[in-house]
Amino acid sequence: MSLNQPEILQAMESPRSICHVVAIPYPGRGHVNPMMNLCKLLCSKTPNIVISFVVTEEWLGFISSDDKPVNVRFRTIPNVIPSEFDRANNFPAFIAAVLTKMEAPFEELLDRLELPVAAIIADTYVAWTVRVGQRRNIPVASLWTMSASVFSIFHHFNLLVQNHHFPADLSEQGNDRVDYIPGLTPICLADLPTILYGSDRQVLHHALDCVSSVPKAQYLLFTTVYELEFQVIDVFKANLPFPVYAIGPSIPYLDLKQPCSTTSLNGPDYLQWLDLQPRGSVLYVSLGSFLSVSAAQMDEIVAGLRVLCHSSVGGFWTHCGFNSTLEAVYAGVPMLTFPIFMDQNPNSKQIVEDWKVGWRVKKNKVGEGEHLVSREEIAELVRRFLDFESMEQMEMRQRAGKVGETCQTAIAKGGSTDINLDAFIKDISERHHH
Repeated sequence: MSLNQPEILQAMESPRSICHVVAIPYPGRGHVNPMMNLCKLLCSKTPNIVISFVVTEEWLGFISSDDKPVNVRFRTIPNVIPSEFDRANNFPAFIAAVLTKMEAPFEELLDRLELPVAAIIADTYVAWTVRVGQRRNIPVASLWTMSASVFSIFHHFNLLVQNHHFPADLSEQGNDRVDYIPGLTPICLADLPTILYGSDRQVLHHALDCVSSVPKAQYLLFTTVYELEFQVIDVFKANLPFPVYAIGPSIPYLDLKQPCSTTSLNGPDYLQWLDLQPRGSVLYVSLGSFLSVSAAQMDEIVAGLRVLCHSSVGGFWTHCGFNSTLEAVYAGVPMLTFPIFMDQNPNSKQIVEDWKVGWRVKKNKVGEGEHLVSREEIAELVRRFLDFESMEQMEMRQRAGKVGETCQTAIAKGGSTDINLDAFIKDISERHHH
């Protein structure tokens, strides 16, 4: 934190060789994590990057003890938004505060930074950063932490209106096919992000405003892997007037250098327990971080990915948040999808219909309201899902393995993510030094 760190002192002496990046995530666990993972990747690529990672004071309390490279230092702005502990109670007010209250303190912080700023990497949902960058002549890279497909849905929202699919009543039109969103395979209305047809239009308008700010940025970064969504990413490469880079999967794979299935005697009890289970016999269940934020819970969710790469894990019951989806895809583990809200429905559709590496827990998507899936249905589904003798399962496992290999190839030397990260660093460094 303090400026007596040797690399900061060196930077002060030779600021021209240093590339100082300011990273500002949207204040939510599903956004802070991929931003930090991207920062770790950037630091692993070059020693002369220094990153100021900007969070509220409350968020610093959650993450200050997390592992991070020495080149990443936390910088805070005051708690000008509702607390993480009750943001779920009034989500529209929380988003409104993020979009209106953080800009001024962020600018004050920029004035206090010791080093000139080469670029701002900002979550797409803190859209005002694009204005700040314009005023100060600092390039802004917009980081989209959901799938590229969901970005395309929001970006092409006007097509839903033109085709009379917005507004719509899902109980009547839920099964209508949407086959005109650029880069997407046909998708039914019920599989579109829930905020499109929810009761709260305010959140939808905020999201659409944020997405519409992206063409005014200087870069678009996707946390997905190019090969997983190349049709969609190519649409934006062709249509946006600046570089578009897929730099995923933005999960903590740098911490996974050694597989966790080696004996875990020093690891947590659950890893020791997993070591004792037959290969592929365990179903791992995780339902995300939006409504549960105790620090211990966060640690368990982050530790969950160690878990996913364990050889005894045969499946992942997931709410289909995009970070969890990327973790399972990377680990080559098939999924049982149980989407709850926001982008989880389209993610579930991609997992089941496009990549064919999972099954839906709820069979009928439309008109069932809060229909509970009974324990009997769940038990039967899980039994079939973990049945290694079945041909269907063997094929799904093979596909999941192949998709995992695709991710491994992307991050390896010369892979799509590796090349994109290098290109992005080269671009912001050269732009800064000219």
